[in-house]
Amino acid sequence: MSPQAAERHRPRVLVLAPTGRDAAASAELLARADLSAQICANLDALVAGLAAEADAVFVAEEALLGRPIDRLCAWVEAQPPWSDMPFVMLTSHREQPVVVAGRSRLVAALRNVSLLERPVQAITLTSTIQAAVRARRRQYEVRRYLAEQERAARELEDLVAARTRELEAANQELRAQIAERERMEVTLRHAQKIEAMGQLTGGVAHDFNNLLMVISGGLDMIDRQDDPGRRKRLMDGMRQAAGRGAALTRQLLAFSRRQALRSEPVDLGRQIGGMRELLDRSLSGDVHVTLDFAATLWPVEVDPGELELVVLNLAVNARDAMPEGGTITIRAENLAGLAERELCGDFVRLSIIDTGIGMPPEVVSRAFEPFFTTKDIGKGSGLGLAQVYGFAKQSGGTVRIETAVGRGTTIALFLPRSHKAPAVEEHHLIDLHAGRPAAGVAGHVLLVEDDDEVAALVSEMLSQLGFEATRASSGAAALGALTNGRAFDLVFSDIMMPGGMNGVDLAREVRRRRPGLPVLLTTAYAAAAKRDAEAEGVAVLPKPYRLEELAAATRNVLGR
Repeated sequence: MSPQAAERHRPRVLVLAPTGRDAAASAELLARADLSAQICANLDALVAGLAAEADAVFVAEEALLGRPIDRLCAWVEAQPPWSDMPFVMLTSHREQPVVVAGRSRLVAALRNVSLLERPVQAITLTSTIQAAVRARRRQYEVRRYLAEQERAARELEDLVAARTRELEAANQELRAQIAERERMEVTLRHAQKIEAMGQLTGGVAHDFNNLLMVISGGLDMIDRQDDPGRRKRLMDGMRQAAGRGAALTRQLLAFSRRQALRSEPVDLGRQIGGMRELLDRSLSGDVHVTLDFAATLWPVEVDPGELELVVLNLAVNARDAMPEGGTITIRAENLAGLAERELCGDFVRLSIIDTGIGMPPEVVSRAFEPFFTTKDIGKGSGLGLAQVYGFAKQSGGTVRIETAVGRGTTIALFLPRSHKAPAVEEHHLIDLHAGRPAAGVAGHVLLVEDDDEVAALVSEMLSQLGFEATRASSGAAALGALTNGRAFDLVFSDIMMPGGMNGVDLAREVRRRRPGLPVLLTTAYAAAAKRDAEAEGVAVLPKPYRLEELAAATRNVLGR
């Protein structure tokens, strides 16, 4: 190391001692202790030396007492948090009050002060200054540590900022991927909807074309037949086709959950037990039905007629899955406190269990799709399980399939518990083969129907029931017919009509004008007007209906 470098490395002590040879003697003494002394001529030179990073200050008190030390005090106050410059102050043994007070003010102003009283031994002076230098060097180490800490903090902040930018870029890319996936999913769902609509419309067109073929062909042939037996067979075929069309429409509405359900508390044991004869007639002799209902089975809140259609549909499916015969078990059990994604509360599980061939996974995945069927052409519409699904969902429950190839199938309906008591009498499916209702009941009906062909048919049906029908083609025309003072026993109106006034509006106006006049509404889409009609307390007869159903509806409305 060169002498210049060594001199720069030696601790530097500022010396301010203006009296006699104190400064020079102190410098010589410090040099022998390997300390570099910088003699300051005055207080300004001392402050300048402090700004150049000294290691300690050796000052005689007479250089400061009674002098303006504002610049020195300002430098002391402006030190950074890590700095506390050590001062070694050479004092006298004078104890005058003025001197003692001034000395106290100096110590308070300089803060880190060591006092040495004259005369002072050389070793005492050098050791005190060396201790001050060591303390100052530790302060410089703290400064370096703080600077390193600050540098590390800055590097960490830079690293965090860089990582944040990377994460933000990754998040943006992820959001872009999610948006692209959502777009693709929307496109896929749209394509699936289009495919499902195509499958649905194709199936509906196929089935309805067959039904229309029977009806239109039968109507064409019936005029060409003089044989009463053949005419009756043609009429029976057309009635069956119309019945199949009505059932197909009901299945479509059930699948879309638009069917108007008349939910009420139902005792499953009595309701399904009352179907035993119907089930036995519908199933082949080698298929046996057993009922297994819990003794304390809760009632459920469902439409009893639709429930029986569902059970009958599932029983027929189970029969078809057992070509060699077998057993169908209809089981019902309570499930308390279900807490699943789609089920929450008390439910009753109604299971139709067969011992048939079962279903493979690819069939199970499509079982509830409309018009999907594994049966031969003409042996099933493919709407059976779709209707079951729609009924269960619209009733507030769900349906599940448990099956395996060769091990049979279980179709389980989860139906919500009812806390109301079921009716004493069960309401079973209408027997469509029952005799015609008795005619001859006199009455005058205001028929409101915009379709000429439907109006002609309904007028004939009302005539068969003993009613005289006066037709109006719109709500406004019906109100006009009421205005002329004619006496009517019943207003029978379609809900969907032209002219801005639907059937519900007409019923409301009829009740305002003639409060005691009964009103019966009909529609091919019961759910569209069910809420409004029920709010007005008006009965609704779903289309299509048979003569027996029209007779029952008119009797109920008229109270006969």
